[in-house]
Amino acid sequence: QVQLVESGGGLVQAGGSLRLSCAASEGTLSLLGMGWFRQVPGNDREFVAGIDWSGISTEYGASVKGRFTVSRDNARKAIHLQMNSLQPEDTAVYYCSARATTYSTRPGDYVFWGQGTQVTVSS
Repeated sequence: QVQLVESGGGLVQAGGSLRLSCAASEGTLSLLGMGWFRQVPGNDREFVAGIDWSGISTEYGASVKGRFTVSRDNARKAIHLQMNSLQPEDTAVYYCSARATTYSTRPGDYVFWGQGTQVTVSS
C-alpha cells in the first residue's frame, strides 16, 4: 500500500512559480510510475506530467509543456513538479498518482492517489 501526500500549493500571481511535492508516507515510490494530474470543478481530471521509475522518461500535457518540469528523488521517496510562468488557467487542484508499471496519461490507470493540493493563479 502506498500513501501519497502532496504539498506546495498556494496562491501566486500570473507569471509566478510554484513547486509541488508528493511524498510517500507509507510504502515506496522507487519502482512506481508517477503522474501529476489536475482538476477543476465540473471537468475531468487532466494529465499534467508523468515520470517513470528511473526519472529518465517524462511526458507532459500539451498545455504545460515547456513551463512545467517533473522530477523524482527516490532516496527521499518524493517527486516534484516545478511550475513556471503560471497562468490563471493553471488554477486547479493538483493530484499526484502512482501505479506499479510505467506512468500513464490516463487517470483511470492509476491505483494510488494523493488528497490533492490547491493551486490558484491570480491575474
